[in-house]
Amino acid sequence: MPRINLLPWREQERKRRQTNFGIAAIAAVALGALVTFGVSSWLQYRIDYQNARNARLEQEIQRLDALIKEIAALETQKERLLARMEIIDELQRSRPDSVHLFDQLVRILPEGVFYEKMEQTGTKIEIEGIAESSTRVSALMRNIENSEWLEKPGLEVVETVDDRGVRRSRFTVSARQIVTDKENAE
Repeated sequence: MPRINLLPWREQERKRRQTNFGIAAIAAVALGALVTFGVSSWLQYRIDYQNARNARLEQEIQRLDALIKEIAALETQKERLLARMEIIDELQRSRPDSVHLFDQLVRILPEGVFYEKMEQTGTKIEIEGIAESSTRVSALMRNIENSEWLEKPGLEVVETVDDRGVRRSRFTVSARQIVTDKENAE
């Protein structure tokens, strides 16, 4: 019987399988590296894209913050202007009151009474003056009480002084101005 040696064939088959396995392993490693590189590149692209969007949003937020500050400054300026307009409007409304007040101060002045000083704080008016007698001061207070533009007369000081040999009464009287409110009247 002839002897057939099958060893080289098996050995060749084994070498071929090892070669194929090595090629397949290298191909699998290469494919794995390629897939890993692709996924990594795609994820990096998405991260860069999101960072670009975030940067754009930050720029818009900064721009809007600047606009908000500008709007707040404009609101403050608007409030100051409205306050000024209100003061001017109040002065315009009270202009006739001042005229009526000075007219009334002349009308209520009895004969023999002289004003030396008048001071107004809000609606309170303080009048200092000299009268020929204390009865003239009483007449002034009655006139204030009957006045259309003054109310609540109050005598603060009356003292008798000697003015060049003539006895006179130095007085301080207070009253409140009646303020007309045109908005409530309408």
